[in-house]
This record gives sequence, structure tokens and C-alpha cells, in this order.
Amino acid sequence: MPKYIFTVLFSLFSLSFAKGNECLRCHKGIEPIRPLQSEMMKQIYKLAEKAGYKDNNCIVCHGGNPEGKSKEEAHKGTVPYFLENEGSKNFYPDPGSPWINRHTCGVCHKEHVEAQFSSLMFTEAGKIQGTLWGFGGIEGYEHKIGNYQVEESDIHKKMGTDIYKKYIEQLRSKEPQVFHNKMEALPPAPTAEEVEKNPQLAVYTYLRQECLRCHTGVKGRQKRGDYRGMGCSSCHIPYSNEGFYEGNDPTIPKNERGHLLVHSIQGTRDTSVNIHGIEYSGIPVETCTTCHDRGKRIGTSFQGLMETSYKTPFLEDGSDQPPLHTKHYLHLKADIHMKKGMLCQDCHTSIDVHGDGRLAGTTLAAVEIECQDCHGTPDKYPWELPIGYSDEFEEKPKSGKARGVTYILPDYMKKGKVYPPEDGYLLTTRGNPFGNVVRKDDEIIVYTAGGKDIKLKPLKRLKEEGKLSKEAHIAMVMIDEHINRMECYTCHSTWAPQCYGCHIKIDYSKGNKHPDWIAMGNAVDIHGLTADARGMLRDFLIDGKVEESRSYLRWENPPLVQNGEGRISPAVPGCQTTVTIIGKDGKVLLLNHIFKIPNVEGAGKEGQKGIDIAPLHPHTVQKESRSCESCHSNPLAIGYGIEGGKIYEDPSKAYIVDLSTPNGKVIPKTFKTQINSIPELDHDWSRFVTEDGKQLQTVGHHFKLSRPLNNEERNHLDRRGVCISCHQEIPDGDVAVSLLSHLKEVTGIDINNRFHSNLLHKLLLIGAWGQLLGVVFVASLVSYILWKRRKRA
Repeated sequence: MPKYIFTVLFSLFSLSFAKGNECLRCHKGIEPIRPLQSEMMKQIYKLAEKAGYKDNNCIVCHGGNPEGKSKEEAHKGTVPYFLENEGSKNFYPDPGSPWINRHTCGVCHKEHVEAQFSSLMFTEAGKIQGTLWGFGGIEGYEHKIGNYQVEESDIHKKMGTDIYKKYIEQLRSKEPQVFHNKMEALPPAPTAEEVEKNPQLAVYTYLRQECLRCHTGVKGRQKRGDYRGMGCSSCHIPYSNEGFYEGNDPTIPKNERGHLLVHSIQGTRDTSVNIHGIEYSGIPVETCTTCHDRGKRIGTSFQGLMETSYKTPFLEDGSDQPPLHTKHYLHLKADIHMKKGMLCQDCHTSIDVHGDGRLAGTTLAAVEIECQDCHGTPDKYPWELPIGYSDEFEEKPKSGKARGVTYILPDYMKKGKVYPPEDGYLLTTRGNPFGNVVRKDDEIIVYTAGGKDIKLKPLKRLKEEGKLSKEAHIAMVMIDEHINRMECYTCHSTWAPQCYGCHIKIDYSKGNKHPDWIAMGNAVDIHGLTADARGMLRDFLIDGKVEESRSYLRWENPPLVQNGEGRISPAVPGCQTTVTIIGKDGKVLLLNHIFKIPNVEGAGKEGQKGIDIAPLHPHTVQKESRSCESCHSNPLAIGYGIEGGKIYEDPSKAYIVDLSTPNGKVIPKTFKTQINSIPELDHDWSRFVTEDGKQLQTVGHHFKLSRPLNNEERNHLDRRGVCISCHQEIPDGDVAVSLLSHLKEVTGIDINNRFHSNLLHKLLLIGAWGQLLGVVFVASLVSYILWKRRKRA
């Protein structure tokens, strides 16, 4: 009998016949939250025994009345039993709820629970600042508003190495606008009357209704692909995209969406989940994508999913492609790490995900890893790189002593799977150990949460063994600036979702009202359930209805900018906000309006357009990088826009399509504008800098170093038109060239790509040696003449 079947049967048998567990009168057949032989389950039993109910492990997480003989008795009131001096517990349907999990998960995992309120998954501070930026830079560059009022937790004093703590303090002093000791609560939603007086206030309607439904303080939107728990359960309890329960608890409906897939915890490699004869470990990528399918779209991009307006190809029964996260998708290349069988948690550390108790305003501030932490550079192994490499927050590569490795893990990292250190745990660029990435000789082992041991050779080892491709050797070894000034994923992310033009309409007419996700998060009951989890959405409606659309989509050849770390990175439209506001009486208050922000991003009092190009890691990494031409011969990559921004007609002018004269005069009296104007926009959405260096949009609004490529960088990058250098003389622009062209015609030589490349290579060598020998000859001749003169004298 396979081990996983024995485990499941033994667990179910033990639970079903456990003496004194009144919960199983109703929930007979429910899956054990962890396998009974696991260390976590043993600890749960000890806590149950400490509480005086050694045979009822349910109470440790769910509380309730362990002596109740009915559902009403078991689920009601406060029961007098004690765990870790926390006092009495209520009944907790979702023990992971952040509003009560100090009594449940926090009994064992105190550090993570204490840090949760300062994590970006809870505050969403970067998303808030970015949205306020697009509505006129309401808070400027400051990241001081979160979903709820929260202060920095002292737990950060216990999390991370001393090197890490010192590094973060230095970073905080460099970027104080991103790191605050406390955050203010998001202002309340405006009424329709208040919006009439100040349409800019509609941003809070937009945030509360649309943008902030993903934070871990609520269960979020109940749509296909969006089902999840909240707090710890957001990630650690499996929910399928369809939202159906497929376990054996007879009390949970199997034909009703919105339920967990199975009553089990998913987490590290030793946290196995068994269902339908399938055993898996780790947190599936799709769990993360439940939230990470909007904004940067890194979850869907990691899976190779690119949004489309089309619903094809059709399914087996001829129906449309079903919406996922309310969208439809093309299937492009998934990230190579996913193809290798890696999960998000295999790269991202515990601090990346849970936070460390400090308040960080955006992802770049919170994430502590870089590609080079595992892959190194062609000249240095990861352990030979200094702390802070590729995370410099300055415009030069980090130098200093080697970071080395460590054999010691902090206590909070020992509560999951602990792997053998071999020749030492690798360190992140900020100085914390990777608990799952170790050195063995000059190679690296990545222990994945899904059960794989992936061995990789760092770049230096590949270089020493001569295993780098010709293209890789040229790009990384022969051109230092690529390694010193660029992110690895600048070349290796071959596509990125580019959603140009974010058109937002907020309509306060016709009594439109929709739920307020933050208000529902604040309305939590004694059982830890927020209003949305209790199905009370209609009790938390606010004025307005939000609609979103876009101008066009692209995925190929994302443009290049400098990110906040001071390195060249890919970028996508962040939020190119164009706002239309309809008042309560149906009057248009703002129409296709782009707010301007004075005295920022290269603009003076007239203001810079509040539409943004955002640096990011697209999470679409491939082994084979994008081509040299995709950057060096591409005006989009440089910042000049698709085809240099010359294709898109002037969007500041309306366009009418109907019968018209040759001079463009519309003939009918009754007609409609087909494409309306965007008065503040006089260029293509993809164009954010001009050839003479004038900035047209903001480029990143979180960190000080985010910007378009400057004049010098664009000149170094731009190699457009080099073909003309040769072909202006071909076939008869010069006598020698004309003779060679004639020879080619006579001999029938096929000048294909390979021949062309070899010819250019030869010409380079001839030209270089010719000029060098010419300099040597001239120098020798001058020396000879001077020698002769001295001799005569």
C-alpha cells in the first residue's frame, strides 16, 4: 500500500474514533489538518492536553466549546480553557484570520503573526501610493497610508541577522519616503455629494471598491480563481480556482463555491497534503496567483498567462474560454523556474512574504533577494559577492568583502523544514540565510518545497568549464556594463504584460453603490470573521461604480529604465491613469482626464503627467535571453515608444468616422464621435522620453533613482540605422564596393545571415588592425624622422 494512502487512512481512522472529540459527531471524516505523525500535529496534541482536552485537537485552532453536544453549543460563546496565557477562546471558523490568529497560529508562530500587520500583503501601501499618484500625487512620494492604521512591530528586533538589520537601517536612511514607523488609515469613501465638490476624492472610491480587495484582512472577491482564506489561511489553506470542497466532511456543501479544497495545511516540504490519491507539498503557484494577477501581474506572468480581450480557443463543448480572475488569457512562455518545478516560496524568503515587523512601502523595499544570490556572476561565486550586490540603491556596483555562507539558521526559520547545510547556507543580498539553498563544493543545491533537489552550476563555474554559449559569453563576460549596471532579468525576461492606457470611470449616478473592502475588513466579529466572510456585502455599500478599460495591450520587448536600486531593468505601464467621473445627476465631472503633478519628474509648475511607466521584475525569465536587437535597435526599449511613437495618431484630438468630404468635413448632421480626445495626452502611451531627453511621463514614483535612461545611456544603447553605414555605398557608391558587388553577382554568392555576420566580423578585424597598424606606422615614421634629425644635429 502506498505510503500516502496509509497515512490518510490512519489519520482518518484515528480522528474518527478519538475518544472525547465531540467535534467529530458532525465532522466525522474530516481530513487531519496535518498528518498525525508530523511534528506539528504532535505539538497540537500537546497543546490540547495542556488545555485539558487531550483527545480533541480541533480546539487548539478552532476554539469553541469542546463539550458541546450540538452545533449551537459547540460554536457559541467563550470557553474557559487556556493556551500560553492567552485567556479564553471563542469559536474560530477560520483560525488563520489576522484578527484572531494571535490565539491560534500565533501560539506557535509568534514572529510571523506579530509581523503580519506591517507586511505589504496587509497594508498594500505601495498600491495606495501609486493610485493616489495617478490622481494628482495626493500624498506625493510618501508611503504613509495603509489599509488600516498600523505601527511598526518590535518583532523586527528579533528577525534577521545583525548584518541584515544594519543593512535595512542604511536603506531606511536612503529612502525615508518608503519606510515609515507608522501608517495612517486610508481616508473614508466620499459621498456622491462630496465628489461633486471635489472629483479628485473619487480615488478613495476606486481604492476601496476595486484595488484593495486582495489584502489579507478580508477573504476577497468570490470569483473563479480568486477564492481564498484570509490571514495565514490566504496562503496556507488550499482553495481551488473553482472554489469547491472536495474532502470528506459531510457538513461542508460540495456544490457550493467559496470553500477550501481540503482541510489541510500547505506549507513546506514536510507539510504534505493528500487528496484524491495525490500527495503534494509546498504552496502551489496558483495560490499566490489568487492575488498576484493584477497590477504587475507577476503571478499570471510566471505561469505564462498574458491577458487578452478574446475568448478563444473554444472549449470541448464549443463554449468560450472561461474567465479566470475575471479575465481571459493567451498562453506564452512560463518562467523557467516554474518549468523546473520551483514554487514562489523556493526563491522568496519568509521575510519577503511575511515581513519582518518593519513597515515597507513597496515590494522593492521588502524583497531581500537577487538573481546573483544563487547564480553569482561570471567572475564571482555567490559567496564571493559582497552584501548588497545588485541591491545597491546607487548607480555603481557594490564592492567589499565576500559575504560567505552560514551554518546557522535563526529560530523562526527552524519551524519549517530544516535542510542539511552541506558546505553552508547561501546568504541573500541583505545578509539573511536561505534555508533551502546550500553550497556543495562549487555547485548549489536548491531544496524546493515541492520535493525536488535542483542542482545548478553558478555562472563562474560555467565560464570555467567553457559551457557558456557564445552569446552569453559576449553579453556577460566581454561587456562588463551588462553585469555591473543591469538586472539579470533585463535580458532574461523575454516578455512582460504591457497594459497601455488605464481608463477608469467612476459613476455616481443612478444610485450606483458597491462594497467597500476596507470597511468590511474593519467589521470583524468575535469569531474573527470580517463582514465579507459573513456574506454581508450589501451592508457595506458605498456610492459609486468603478469600470476599468485600456487602450491596447503588448507583451514583446518591454522598455528599459533605471529602477530604484540604480540598475537598468524592464518596465511596463504602471498605472497610466485616465479618469472619467460621472456625478450623481449624470453630469460628467471629469472626462478622460490626466492629472498633472507639479515640480516632479523633470517638470516645473506646469506639472508632469500623472501616468507612469513602472520598473519591475516581470517573472518571465527564460534561459535564452531577448536578442541584442530587441534593445539596441528598438525605439520602444530606449523609451521613444513603439516605432518611435510615430504610428499612434495624436490622442488629444477626437476622431469622427462617418460620411465626409475629401477635406474631412462630416456630411450628416447626426453623428457620434468614434474615438474621443484625451486632452492632456499628445503622444503615444508607450513614449515616455524624447530624443532630446524631455521626460513625458513619470517613471517609477517610489524610489529616488527611478528614471528613464539619461542622454548618455540612450546614446550608448541606440544602434538604430547602423545598416545604412554600409548599405549607403552598396552596390555602386564606391569603386571598390562596386567591384565586389559585381563579383558577387557573377559568382552567385548567397549573402545569407551567416555570410553577412562573417563578413562584418572580417571587416571589423581588418578595420581594427588596419587602424592600429596605421597608428604604429605613423608613430614609427615620426620616431624615425626625429631620430634622423637628432643624428644630423
